[in-house]
Amino acid sequence: MYFLAIETSCDETAAAVFTEEPRILANVIASQTDLHARFGGVVPEVAARAHLQRLLPVIDEALDQAGIKLYQIGCIAVLNTPGLVGALLVGVSAAKALALALEVPLVSANHIEAHIYACRLAAGREIFPCVGLVISGGHTSLFHCRSALNFELLGATTDDAAGEAFDKVANILGLGFPGGPAVERAALAGNPQVYRFPRSFLKEERLDFSFSGLKTAVLYAVHGQGATSGGLLTPEKTADLAASFQQAVVDVLVGKAEQALTHTDLKRLAVGGGVAANSHLRQALERMASNRDVELFIPPLNLCTDNAAMAAIAVEKWRKKSWAPLDLDAIPAYQ
Repeated sequence: MYFLAIETSCDETAAAVFTEEPRILANVIASQTDLHARFGGVVPEVAARAHLQRLLPVIDEALDQAGIKLYQIGCIAVLNTPGLVGALLVGVSAAKALALALEVPLVSANHIEAHIYACRLAAGREIFPCVGLVISGGHTSLFHCRSALNFELLGATTDDAAGEAFDKVANILGLGFPGGPAVERAALAGNPQVYRFPRSFLKEERLDFSFSGLKTAVLYAVHGQGATSGGLLTPEKTADLAASFQQAVVDVLVGKAEQALTHTDLKRLAVGGGVAANSHLRQALERMASNRDVELFIPPLNLCTDNAAMAAIAVEKWRKKSWAPLDLDAIPAYQ
């Protein structure tokens, strides 16, 4: 049984082929970083147009890598929520057309929940129930994951997501786009103790996040109050600012994950999303998990960033014959 999955929620055009175990046979990603870099962030219209150009070649490459033909596909999976609505529509429309043409079931999946399922793929075994932490450019959320298809939202960001804050701070520091890797590289040469940036909600019981104030604190540290952007920085100051900002984000993410483990009394933590590729965060999570005797699941880097392989969560729906209708819509907000 072969599944073809499509992912176009933001700025990665992706397709994957997997089996019902699930076992990944191909996972192809066409990045749009070069298209968005000069804007300092993802431009929705540019992303949607790029998906239109790249999706069919990406699907062809995934089928070639898997060594199968399109007619052998038995189910089409698509990540239809949340994301940029124009970008989502490209993938959803293609998935519906393929399901109709091949006369096979269509299964929808949630992009955010799929990031947690990537941990299941990497582990090759059951990881549920667990606390799920999704950290990406658009979302920073904690879940009580009772099963692969039963997610209860425990808390989320009230403003900027962690990945968005990395992008904005990278812009303030003149480090370029995407911000996550740029800030991490700059932080290697910095002292994280130089600037004591705010850690919103860290001492509160609520399991929500806020990174807008942290971003503003970096801006003020660079230019003083009333600043908006730009400015000249020495390499040393840039490194210290990057390291101090990164440490503040890591402290909040690890602290809130630990609070969620206490709140749910669970002993498993699954972490997904693009920010989970940050090595400093991974090390801090490993230390916390070891101290608490908690099983930590973080996928490899290629399964942290947006990809179609994580749509293998659709296998769980397929087993229950939970098909999506052919009037499936793209839903931009998490529901």
